[in-house]
Amino acid sequence: MLDLFLKASAAALAVAAATWVQPHQGALIVAGSDISPWLLPAVMTFALAEGILLSLRPKGYDWKAWFASSADAVVREFIGLVPFSLVAPVFGFAWQHRLFTVPLGPWWSFALLLLGQEFCYYWLHRSSHHIRWFWATHAVHHSPNDYTLAAAYRLGWTSKLSGAAIFNAPLIWLGFRPEVVAATLLFNLLYQFWLHTELVPRLGWLEYGLNTPSHHRVHHGANDVYLDRNFGGVLIVFDRLFGTFVEENPAEPPRYGLVNRLSSYNPAYIAIHEWLAMARDVARARSWRERLGYVFGPPGWAPDRSAARSGSQISVSSPSAGVSPRSFSETSNSGGRAGPAGCRVGPCP
Repeated sequence: MLDLFLKASAAALAVAAATWVQPHQGALIVAGSDISPWLLPAVMTFALAEGILLSLRPKGYDWKAWFASSADAVVREFIGLVPFSLVAPVFGFAWQHRLFTVPLGPWWSFALLLLGQEFCYYWLHRSSHHIRWFWATHAVHHSPNDYTLAAAYRLGWTSKLSGAAIFNAPLIWLGFRPEVVAATLLFNLLYQFWLHTELVPRLGWLEYGLNTPSHHRVHHGANDVYLDRNFGGVLIVFDRLFGTFVEENPAEPPRYGLVNRLSSYNPAYIAIHEWLAMARDVARARSWRERLGYVFGPPGWAPDRSAARSGSQISVSSPSAGVSPRSFSETSNSGGRAGPAGCRVGPCP
């Protein structure tokens, strides 16, 4: 109990420090109050409480992972101050040439915004598993080897570089203000915070339409049957519609983390490990076609699947040879998840 007290106390001090040092990046007004300064401390506190509870299990709790995730989140707050983003010019262009100007007031405008944002998020998330440039950032979120609330805010430091947020540009082009779209995406991510736990069981009829902890446990599973499934944010309807939905099977508990597990607790290495693997592959590429394939192709893409490469997959054949992607089982040397024809390791949707 003394060990738990010391670790929890250190985590509590980290929460207090995060509250004090985090930079102010703009207001998020809810019910007349700016809640933005309290979002990170709040989620860290909930994760801390879960850590204390899970520490009472025989398995214990990985406090090093909690500190790695928290360091990732705090540093990301400061990176947010950097006045650089690949998608900012795209958003500006989309707003300047918007088709309409949608007023937020009528009920239908909120319904359209929420449904449209969920649709855009689905494709953003799915593409982050199928395009290596995007996966290099998203792999950070899948790197924890335990499924806890702290994993929810381990999101990496390179989102401004990867530019995956470009999938939200259609909403701006339709006429929703960029700051409104950004706030809606933030609330989508906040909703997903509570999904990152094993403490919440299946939720009955809510499972059909909403993304739930059970559905998201599947998404984080490294089992072949669970890989690259359940991409929804708040809703699960687009996964059902586009064939990427898989239900959690009690007989096959998810194995969390990357297929080739990442053992490091260094937040800097966690943030860039897949970028390093991609750079190694590009450096040894033999042509521009190969270089582009390693960067913009699926995670695990390789020109010659008979030979393993750093950050790539191994296979005896390729889907182009008439073999179903579901027949592959491949492992990334880089610690990432890469799989057949662009999935991480395991079946493609």
